[in-house]
Amino acid sequence: MNEKAVTNELIERCSRYYNSDLNNKVYSDAVIRNGLVDVALNHEAVADMHYHFSEEIDVGDVTNQKKTGRCWMFAALNCVRHGISESLQMKDKNFELSQNYTFFWDKLEKSNLFLENIISTIDKDIDDHEVIGLLNSPVEEGGRWGLFAKLIEKYGVVPKYAMPDSKTSEDSKVLNQILNEKMREYAKVLRKMYRENKSIEIIRDKKEEMLIDIYNILCHFLGEPPKTFDFEYRDVNGDFHREKDITPLDFYNKYSTVKPKDYIVLVNYPAEDKPFGKTYSIKYHGNVVDDEPIKYLNVDINTLKELAIAQIKGGEQVSFGCDVGKMSHREFGIMDMNLFNYETVLNTKFDMNKEERLMYRASGSSHVMTFTGVNLVNGKPNRWKVQNSWGEAAGNKGFYIMSDEWFDEYVLRVAINKKYVSEEILRAYEQEPIILDPWNTLGPVF
Repeated sequence: MNEKAVTNELIERCSRYYNSDLNNKVYSDAVIRNGLVDVALNHEAVADMHYHFSEEIDVGDVTNQKKTGRCWMFAALNCVRHGISESLQMKDKNFELSQNYTFFWDKLEKSNLFLENIISTIDKDIDDHEVIGLLNSPVEEGGRWGLFAKLIEKYGVVPKYAMPDSKTSEDSKVLNQILNEKMREYAKVLRKMYRENKSIEIIRDKKEEMLIDIYNILCHFLGEPPKTFDFEYRDVNGDFHREKDITPLDFYNKYSTVKPKDYIVLVNYPAEDKPFGKTYSIKYHGNVVDDEPIKYLNVDINTLKELAIAQIKGGEQVSFGCDVGKMSHREFGIMDMNLFNYETVLNTKFDMNKEERLMYRASGSSHVMTFTGVNLVNGKPNRWKVQNSWGEAAGNKGFYIMSDEWFDEYVLRVAINKKYVSEEILRAYEQEPIILDPWNTLGPVF
């Protein structure tokens, strides 16, 4: 008998264990019939999580990213649009910026970054683990605050009416397939040119031809971004305003009170290889190719909370990244560690802390939203109000509620305006970042 195999004897032991507890059969029947989520739902926890907050920002209605991975730009644009709307005292509280516009430039810039990464690894074997990683995910859809900051500082923003969503910007599966196929094709061409002893200058000339092709493809799917537009709105007094032929970058510089370059990103990644108080960056990660790495300062969880509270009190929502799929309910819009009685129903234990979950890739930043409120009791938070980007059907008209314990376990990063941050933290943030491998759990995994 092979000692490595699943044996009949082991299967018999498994069966005896399962049948030794009558509750197992009762819970099994319930789960088989109704699914784990409904059976394990803790209704007392649902009742405890109500939508009242001592500190709250009126940010208007939620937006809807639909079938795309654009949550990070939706969250960031929600911060920018709220600042514009408030500063101009716009009558339309639901004034919206074009996510499609930002989406276009992100796709183009990530295509360029991929090709540059291929050039930087062009002398490596095709089976090199870094080359394999790049080819596995040529143009990723996800992103973070730092990526948004680079896009908005380079391209500005436009109102949604100036570049409305297309069918593809609301469901990007086919576009992603086309782009990734083209990127792998281009990688083949560039690597072949190198092996034919073509110079890097000639290779980069070829890269530019490839980007012209990608621009053309993006225009077919998303439309061409406007070079200028007319900005029109009505204020709360009913007065109409118009500025003709303004460029997206001039519009951003003139009207946006939220400037992402004025923010820093703080993360909470408890791990032996990432001490608190140090900055980190991820090799190959980003979108816009420049000399400024996207970096993160690792701090304790209480620092994240204190700064998020300060920013909310200052009237600014807080963009944050988290592991949204854990201990959360989409219909109720609740994120709480007591939400499901999984251990009782399944008769098992889940025994990893935050550090261990990150280390063993059981957790990671899967979604970006914004904090728009917090409930403080004796100065301490017990629940947080969250603006999601999944439309009004989820949660309370699209808003979620998060327990403070859930924050501890599954919130991983926040973007904080420097004006709320101490000099000590700012000095720490200015450190040269430690460059982590592209498969490190702090960054995109490939």
